Amino acid sequence: MDDTASDLRFTPQLFELRRLKMPLVRPFRTSFGTETVREMMIARVVTEHGEGWAECSIESDPLYLSEFLDAADHVFSDHLVPRLFAHGALRAEDVADVLEPVKGHRMAKATLEMALLDVQLRAAGISFQQYIGGTSTSVEVGVSVGITDTIDELVSNVAGYVEDGYTRVKLKIEPGFDIEPVRRVREANPDIRLQVDANTAYFVEDIDHLAQLDELALLLIEQPFGEDDLVGHAELARRITTPVCLDEAIRSLDHTRTALALNAAHIINIKPARVGGYLAAVKIHDHCRALGIPVWCGGMLETGIGRAANLALASLPGFTLPGDISATKRYWTQDITRPFEMVDGRIEVPTGPGFGVDVDLDFVEEITFERRELRPV
Repeated sequence: MDDTASDLRFTPQLFELRRLKMPLVRPFRTSFGTETVREMMIARVVTEHGEGWAECSIESDPLYLSEFLDAADHVFSDHLVPRLFAHGALRAEDVADVLEPVKGHRMAKATLEMALLDVQLRAAGISFQQYIGGTSTSVEVGVSVGITDTIDELVSNVAGYVEDGYTRVKLKIEPGFDIEPVRRVREANPDIRLQVDANTAYFVEDIDHLAQLDELALLLIEQPFGEDDLVGHAELARRITTPVCLDEAIRSLDHTRTALALNAAHIINIKPARVGGYLAAVKIHDHCRALGIPVWCGGMLETGIGRAANLALASLPGFTLPGDISATKRYWTQDITRPFEMVDGRIEVPTGPGFGVDVDLDFVEEITFERRELRPV
């Protein structure tokens, strides 16, 4: 990493938390439920050297992971932010250690680290990509397609994304909507790179059923079993030929080491918020790259703030598979930053200072339904 930025220290004077409601372009359904409006949280930190922005990937309900927004409000105000204020001047690199006494809450911690990282890099005049040593000026991206009411609707949706230029498609699956839908999409798109994501919807007893996916030439099957079932995933990896990828199970570098030691995964999905922040995500990338394990960048239906950061992360050389980053128009008719456009299946990596995007304050104000300011006592 670039040492120029890591030498700077800042004293947080204000953390502002905003909760937003952003309508999705089309309903997005997974085994967790269906969303038509995405409730988001963004954060702003003000320091003596400027301000920084972050995206909080915590969802409104504890269905993906245990964290959820109403609980996060309490954790931010009563536990995490007061520790940062009490510490005084610090770097983004210090956040994880300062907050370590508070167990868990990785996504909340990632938000605060991200805001401080943005202001730190802006003050140093360098981009996040430059800071972490990313090498690609653009990254190949994929698209995630939710569960639909009918298979015909799914095939039609995928056809539209292929026409848009996506060369990698991920299909959400669940019991009762898996083998036949995936087969139909494969028959309609014999050459496309196709993968599936189960979001923990299956059990070890379903291995023989899931093995039917082997004939469909998939890139991977993502997290079919529970987040703690590494033994089950290891058994799955032994009994099917489709590569097994872990998502929810990967919450830290230690989780990554354990999963790989057990041969529970061939591929790792790195979601920065889930592992505690972008600095932890880089460490997981480095570990996997040293072992020759492919990684890719997962998505959480981010605004342009998170999308910009994910693009920079995915420009690291170990990210050899397309991520769930997608063009802005896949999810939003209007974003809180400039839109990101895909050209020939790729999106350019922002090169401006910090995460390289400016926030549309007028639009943010329009869609904010709750705003809180946290200051030192």
